[in-house]
Amino acid sequence: MDPDADLLDRLRRGDEDAFVTLVGRYQQPMLRLARSMVPSQAVAEEAVQDTWMGVVRGLDRFEGRSSIKTWLFQILVHRARSAGSREQSQSPRDGDYSVDPSSFGADGQWAEPVQQWVEDSESRLDAATWFPVIAAALDELPARQRQVVILRDLEGLTNDEACAALDVSAGNQRILLHRGRAKLRQILDAKMDRN
Repeated sequence: MDPDADLLDRLRRGDEDAFVTLVGRYQQPMLRLARSMVPSQAVAEEAVQDTWMGVVRGLDRFEGRSSIKTWLFQILVHRARSAGSREQSQSPRDGDYSVDPSSFGADGQWAEPVQQWVEDSESRLDAATWFPVIAAALDELPARQRQVVILRDLEGLTNDEACAALDVSAGNQRILLHRGRAKLRQILDAKMDRN
């Protein structure tokens, strides 16, 4: 069940508070994704604004085959691409960030956290300190990897939702996510070794 289904019903009845709630819930996640796709904050904000206009205009045509969240991100991806994002073609070996497959469990998660992370987690992981480091690490990822990581790990979209939003195959999404996570881990491991 879509947690935003009630908002959809209220929106269709013209309830402005429902729109304000929807914007409050998704504005920042949409800006994060848009910013990963376009060259400037201004273009990202424009893409998000265009997305909200598209939502208002297309609300009657939304058939509910996906969640509202997925629909919003699909619209945003199309708007961001047409608002000046540069689509970077990536070869399958773009920055080989391969990690030994035994590092992952059957569920695709890391089998074991890095030992140093376990030992130093309380003393090292201060959110205010690490947020800029993580944000900078995300910025170092190739665009498509960054987009998948943002949708999956920051915004909590499922495999299918991320594939639909970015219009990529499930296999490609898995590869992009794996490489993005591996590169992030490589960057963060290096940062922790320096501290």
